[in-house]
Amino acid sequence: MTNFKTVFYTLGILQIILGLSMLLPVSVQLIYGEFDSSFVGPSLITIVFGSLFFLANQDHQKKINLQQAFLLTALSWLSISIFGCLPFMFSNLNLGITDSFFESMSGITTTGSTIINSLDTTPKAILFWRAILQWLGGIGIIVMAITLMPIMNVGGMQLFKVSSNDGAEKILPKSKEIALRLILIYLSLTIFCAFFYYIFGMQFFDSVTHSMTTIATGGFSNYNESIGYFNNYKIEITSMFFIILGSIPFLAYIKFLNGEKKIFYQDPQIITFIKLVIYSIIILFVYALFNNITNLANLRAVSFNVISILTGTGYVTQNFDNWGNFPLIFFLILMFIGGCAGSTTCGIKVFRIQILYRFIIKQLKNIIYPRGIFILKYDEKPVDQKFMSSIISFIFLYILIFFIITGLLSMTGLDFTTSISGAATSISNVGPGLGDMIGPNGNFAALPNISKWILSFGMLLGRLELFAILILFLPSFWRK
Repeated sequence: MTNFKTVFYTLGILQIILGLSMLLPVSVQLIYGEFDSSFVGPSLITIVFGSLFFLANQDHQKKINLQQAFLLTALSWLSISIFGCLPFMFSNLNLGITDSFFESMSGITTTGSTIINSLDTTPKAILFWRAILQWLGGIGIIVMAITLMPIMNVGGMQLFKVSSNDGAEKILPKSKEIALRLILIYLSLTIFCAFFYYIFGMQFFDSVTHSMTTIATGGFSNYNESIGYFNNYKIEITSMFFIILGSIPFLAYIKFLNGEKKIFYQDPQIITFIKLVIYSIIILFVYALFNNITNLANLRAVSFNVISILTGTGYVTQNFDNWGNFPLIFFLILMFIGGCAGSTTCGIKVFRIQILYRFIIKQLKNIIYPRGIFILKYDEKPVDQKFMSSIISFIFLYILIFFIITGLLSMTGLDFTTSISGAATSISNVGPGLGDMIGPNGNFAALPNISKWILSFGMLLGRLELFAILILFLPSFWRK
């Protein structure tokens, strides 16, 4: 029987960090004269529970096996979502457990969907807490994608092993080695983003919170109109630039600092991602010109919303529900693709699309030249059958779960557009959906509670690459 003390010891540390993070919004409360018990109480509760986990498992083993890695991954996000919802419940927003958990899960998974009707009048401490959740979720997923996911062989993520000699027992030491550099890079990008937001017109508080949700490609904003509230092209360009920086593999930053100065225009995933952004912008812009869609025939609006939706950030500057049917279908496709692996973005990921495309080309060549031998490669490295099976199974499961979530949402009484876009935005962790209810000008407050729980589970599945959650439901997993 596996000893899970290491898992709960680590969870205790995470909860203590989360509890201490809850004290940061207290300073905002004091500055803006909003002080109440919405953060002090939840902070004490979270720290106490974290301390109990930490102290009760001091005799844990220093190693972690594959089974523990899966359990730690799932419980980390789930426990942070549970304790992270306490400030919403304790606040004067009168949110129940369903809405609070939904908002917390949306934050930590960097989804960006919200149930708060009037962000403009929401206490600044709550707005700051939402930004903190997304910022923590962003750095958390980067560390997980570079350390845990490659070891767990989830959906082809083994391609991004830091070292070919990594074993399951080396997970924690390896994460300790690289976590500091990742945090420094992540923090530096956040500071630079906040600085440019500020000098281009944002108030100090807005620049800090928006920089945190920009680098995390989370999309939480302080206003119902999102980034469109500022109506400032400098702010929008800054946002696009730093969203892209948050959407490329953070391992590339480490390689760059280690001397690989050409990494940003040699990495096949980064190159394809940039091409995808450019081609998508051109397609929508040309479509707008030929169809005389005046509110879409604006390169700035097209560029911003394409980058935001593709990366799963979810910021909006216009109501793209009014752009016609083709842009909506196009955005739905972009939601599924997402950004690069090892970044803060979600979705299927660019590298999987690349490998699937090359696999299909190889299959077509095999049909044309039955005796030919064609080797599938990615980044000049051969892709074996086991790796390819992992990619195909992930994409198939991703699409299957999307349809299951769509069906479940429709059973709760939601219309077709809301169901299909809600499923897409939850599993792809995008934020806004389509339609009047959950579209760019709406939110998720009016959805039935059962729909919010379904969407919350979808967010968790999408954020943790599906298998990290689903494997826990297999009886054979617990018999290992």
